Amino acid sequence: MRRLTPDEQRLWARVVESVRPLGHAAKPEPVPEGPPARAVVRAVSPPAPAPAPPKRATPGTTLGASWDRRLARGAVAPDATLDLHGHKLATAYDLLDRRLEQAIADGARLLLLVTGKPPGPERPVKRGAIRAAVGDWLAASRHAGDIAAVRGAHPSHGGSGALYIVLRRKR
Repeated sequence: MRRLTPDEQRLWARVVESVRPLGHAAKPEPVPEGPPARAVVRAVSPPAPAPAPPKRATPGTTLGASWDRRLARGAVAPDATLDLHGHKLATAYDLLDRRLEQAIADGARLLLLVTGKPPGPERPVKRGAIRAAVGDWLAASRHAGDIAAVRGAHPSHGGSGALYIVLRRKR
């Protein structure tokens, strides 16, 4: 490491003095006469960069804007339909799993899942167990990696009683 010249030492003393917090004025330290003291200058490493976001978002959350617009307008025809009306939870889960497997094998992109309308103010009787469980089923399914998104269906395809399951393209 090189030694600082007397001029550089005075300059650094002024820089240090200027960065002290206000209200903490200190007496300037006298610069000693004679041979300059050996100063050590250390390089400061930059902070670690933030971790990069994952290349693929969580399954079931992302779609292109054109897909969302077309689904919202009902302009996309489902490749396959699955109606779970009248099924118990166990049979509905098995049927959904088999139908997803078949749709993926067939190369389908859009599956219409009809579950029935969820309970609401106009329907005070507690119903809709299948509808309530579908989100968890899809997230925990062996096919979760093949699902690009899950969206509510257009009224022409069942409205609040149905869901679109958008499957990923095979690459």
